[in-house]
Amino acid sequence: MKIAVTSTSGHLGSSIVKHLIAEIGKENVVGIARTPAKAQYLGVEIRKGDYNNREEFDIALKGIDAVLLVSGMDDPQKRIVQHRNVIEAAKSNGVKKIVYTSIVGAEEGNAFSPIVQTNRQTEKDVRESGLAWVIGRNGIYIEPDLEYIETYVKEGEIRNCAGDGICTYTSRQELGYAYAKMLVEEKHNGNTYNLVGDGITQSQLTADINQVFGTDLVFNSVSVEDYLAERKAELGDFMGTVIAGIYEGIKGGANSVLSDFEKAAGRTHKSSLEMMKAFKAMQ
Repeated sequence: MKIAVTSTSGHLGSSIVKHLIAEIGKENVVGIARTPAKAQYLGVEIRKGDYNNREEFDIALKGIDAVLLVSGMDDPQKRIVQHRNVIEAAKSNGVKKIVYTSIVGAEEGNAFSPIVQTNRQTEKDVRESGLAWVIGRNGIYIEPDLEYIETYVKEGEIRNCAGDGICTYTSRQELGYAYAKMLVEEKHNGNTYNLVGDGITQSQLTADINQVFGTDLVFNSVSVEDYLAERKAELGDFMGTVIAGIYEGIKGGANSVLSDFEKAAGRTHKSSLEMMKAFKAMQ
């Protein structure tokens, strides 16, 4: 069985590849990347594939039995067509199974909802593809907060608009493990899984960071409007809106969902403390 993973040069794609290698051996794993040179270090066959180029995926998916489609990060409306390029190329090449990395979130009501809506459309496209399928709805990655610790320390705080909202954090390593299982085990076919961990507040996240990294941070909640303005000023309109929308969603309960991780992975999800310790050990 030869399995391909898209966006292999990215954090999630590379994690999935590494876990797949452990499952089926590197000779059975193919990475697909827009810039293949960036993924060569993984030690598997790398093929070129840009989501905007259907013809590249017609070539990249030749001889592939199953494909893992990692959601793109482009403008919401562009993503639907980009994902369809992969789905249609999979169908025309005789790929038997497609696994899609979707996301947890509210389809309406916050600034992140337009992205969630496009993911739901791709979920529909995957289900209607005629291929065997599995969909994972990823929780919020914990790594960006950990990668941002130096800035948090300089500012003395974690500051966002999530309030007391619950967020079921996950990690790219946990997701990589789960998606490898979802790809190789047929029992998952036809299922949609919430791939999330235990829910915590931003105050608990802050306390856990302080415990693992020896920091002395506090959490300060600001209004949605103020945080949106701050993020846009620092990151630009598109990414600023995305980030602010994620925390607005957490505040509104969009990320407080039941976890299907154990069904998908065959083991329990690591706690936030365990994920932080694992991240620190890899640095």
